Amino acid sequence: MWLTSKIKQVLLVLRPGVVTLKYPFEPHPVAKNFRGHPSWDHHKCVGCGGCAAHCPARTIMIRDVCQDLRVMLYDGSRCTYCGRCADVCPEDAITMTEQFELATNDRNDITVSMELFMLTCQRCGRCYNMETTNMIDKMGLRGFRYDNLEARAVIPTATEHFDEKMLEESDRYQRPQK
Repeated sequence: MWLTSKIKQVLLVLRPGVVTLKYPFEPHPVAKNFRGHPSWDHHKCVGCGGCAAHCPARTIMIRDVCQDLRVMLYDGSRCTYCGRCADVCPEDAITMTEQFELATNDRNDITVSMELFMLTCQRCGRCYNMETTNMIDKMGLRGFRYDNLEARAVIPTATEHFDEKMLEESDRYQRPQK
């Protein structure tokens, strides 16, 4: 009796055939409007910092090296692929790709660093873009940012004018130890 019930179970299981995907060999296409790894177009980016200001995981950090040069660092190891950076970008410099299989042993494989040359106003010395509205004013964070790119830590401080003392403090920043 138990043998016949086992045979019935085997026949029941074999009836539908193969229902799983051949995943590693045939990748499944992603759904429409899928948000994967963000991609930057450094030719479109004006360096307004809106993506860094609105990132909930704080994966985008900004450092103003000097008056004319801004370094933006994206640390993909913390990104949740929410897409807020792409939504906020006024120039559509950030797009969400369909890539999501990004496992790696090296953290630098999923890190993007951009050096942007900023235009400065001859009267006040602040950075601006070529539009009629100033995006830095819209973001509410004026002047120079001093995030620590080496420690990958966001330091939410800014000054109207470049301050070497603030730059040294951000360079000495250490993450809290447990």
